[in-house]
Amino acid sequence: MPKTAIVLFNLGGPDKRESIAPFLTNFFMDPNIIAAPLPVRFLLSRWIAFKRSRKEAGSSYAELGYKSPLLENTKEQATALAHELGNDYKIFIAMRYWHPFTRDVARDVKTYNPDRIILLPLYPQYSTTTTRSSFQEWIKEAAAIGLQKPTQLVCCYPLDEGFIKASAENVTKSYKEMATKTGRNPRVLFSAHGLPEKLIKAGDPYQNHCEQSAAAIATATGIENLDWQICYQSRVGPLTWIGPSTNEAIHQAARDSKDILIYPHAFVSEHVETLVEIEIEYRHLAAELGIGAFARAPTVMTHPLFIKGLADRLRTTASDTGFANARVCSARYKNCCQEQFKTCELWKVS
Repeated sequence: MPKTAIVLFNLGGPDKRESIAPFLTNFFMDPNIIAAPLPVRFLLSRWIAFKRSRKEAGSSYAELGYKSPLLENTKEQATALAHELGNDYKIFIAMRYWHPFTRDVARDVKTYNPDRIILLPLYPQYSTTTTRSSFQEWIKEAAAIGLQKPTQLVCCYPLDEGFIKASAENVTKSYKEMATKTGRNPRVLFSAHGLPEKLIKAGDPYQNHCEQSAAAIATATGIENLDWQICYQSRVGPLTWIGPSTNEAIHQAARDSKDILIYPHAFVSEHVETLVEIEIEYRHLAAELGIGAFARAPTVMTHPLFIKGLADRLRTTASDTGFANARVCSARYKNCCQEQFKTCELWKVS
């Protein structure tokens, strides 16, 4: 068996209070997040980081002891995946905006000297702001140190069987617990992180992927006449974002006299958006609006079906380079990862 390095990509997060501002600076310096010339991005990133580290982001991380749990949770997923895969695979974790940085992980992979590399983002739904950004950073850092190995990309898996079934199990369990306790069937809100509308209009397939995932999970629950909808959280700034927002969906549920079960189907581990934004802020909003019952279904984390689904996807890679998954986007999504791979846009890093 060839010796394979698996690189898990995730966003990252601050590991202490002093890390919040530099983490946010790194985030907003990414040209996939703010598409502006470097000098403008440099100034904007520092201004936004200064402002947000003292307000919204600072208060959110304060609820978690000023530390993101994302790295620890990703390590748990890596351990579970390593156990499922066996000794021919070694797993590395690369965070995009905080430690362990991609450049350091690329050096570790080069030292390991694998026969091949598989890049696996922990984002089921592809976006230019997440998966593409991680791939571009890897390509840049690997080239800088001369890391040249056959490399495959798992660009997305919004309909992965393990992910869908694990999600459906989590939703169904929480749904039945609520219905038993209240005697009422809740509305399920599939809440994904939002994006500015202009990115979707430019050809980013993220919204389409989120819609595919939500519909598949709803069907997989097997719950008859399930009342559900998709919505998008974390809206910031003056731009028009895709919708409806989770805030708007909660207000609509209140008008409809519905209990709420939120499932964050675009997140595969718990972090500030699930533990604070949903669990604390949206729960508080629901109470203010008089909603009778509110619950959050947990993310898939180390659910055996999710981990097995990832492992099966990694084991059945078909070629030495290219993509380890079939395309799920139509050609109209010109910023689809596989479309950009064909046109070499994926290699253009600002």
